[in-house]
Amino acid sequence: MSVRDTPAATQQRWLTADQLAVWRGFMRLVQRLPAALESQLQQDSQLSFIEYYVLANLSEEPGRRRRLSELADLTNLELSRLSHLVGRLEKRGFAYREPDPGNGRYTLAVLTDEGYAHLAEAAPGHVSRVLALFVDTLDADELRTLQRISEKVLARVEGAS
Repeated sequence: MSVRDTPAATQQRWLTADQLAVWRGFMRLVQRLPAALESQLQQDSQLSFIEYYVLANLSEEPGRRRRLSELADLTNLELSRLSHLVGRLEKRGFAYREPDPGNGRYTLAVLTDEGYAHLAEAAPGHVSRVLALFVDTLDADELRTLQRISEKVLARVEGAS
């Protein structure tokens, strides 16, 4: 007897076989792609995927700084977990924290010159891996379609929060 056959499930809406196949394939991608990218980053630059993402984001900000609360939102990490991550980056000399001069209630993460240099060394290998595993696998129409799909689903997810 499957879950679908229970009395409580008779009114429940279920995925079709095709929808379930798409969902399972997507979930495998969501789990495996970051792991494959992280493997390369760990091997080549001793950075986790999320550490790279934080450093890259800081590198694109004016003054290479951003509020911890904004980074937590961007990375989908709880503020306490992000704070530990930034602490690890501080120990390596890649970042430091300072009070937000515009509002002392906030703390900024700041990318150091050493952190920027490490990121600049890590970026070519990471980008090559992203191209090989993701971008080069899809044609231009598929990439545009995936962007539209991602934006549509994210809007629904963020609207439900």
